[in-house]
Amino acid sequence: MSDARPASGDASNDSQRTIPADALKSPSVWLATGFGLGLVSRAPGTVGTLLEGMPVAWAIAQLPGIAWQVAAIIVLAAIGIPACTAAGRALGGKKDNQSIILDEIVAMPIVFLLVPLTNWRVALAGFLLFRLFDITKPPPASQLESLPDGLGVMADDCMAAIYACAVLAGLAWLDQSYNWGLFAIV
Repeated sequence: MSDARPASGDASNDSQRTIPADALKSPSVWLATGFGLGLVSRAPGTVGTLLEGMPVAWAIAQLPGIAWQVAAIIVLAAIGIPACTAAGRALGGKKDNQSIILDEIVAMPIVFLLVPLTNWRVALAGFLLFRLFDITKPPPASQLESLPDGLGVMADDCMAAIYACAVLAGLAWLDQSYNWGLFAIV
């Protein structure tokens, strides 16, 4: 009898998606996998960003001022680093297991620090930019990924979010400068 199961029920999944049975008892695994969403999704990073990262970004955007928003992100990251470390170990030892999506959830609010999440166009642009930079990992994001344990898991996504934030701010400036109206409050 096997003590592990494929995360999505598909036996063709790669080895990092095989979940040791006792891992499902770990609070860190549940937190780091977005309460299990990362365990059942075919594209866990993208699905986690959309279904859990965007609502967290919206909630943090409701805080009064950028200082409170940054403080909330720092608190989430401080919780996320040890949670991702423990979850990576519980899920078979691979540091950035594909099922871990807390890094995307925590990083997503960074994208909207300079451009408020005011309409669906801003949300879509921020989401797509974040996924682009998270997947491609331009330097130094790729180097940050090599930091130890949960710090590396979280740091590369935070860098991807900083890139997305900067590009989104540039797009918002262009939108305002040329009166495109794409990011205007609708």
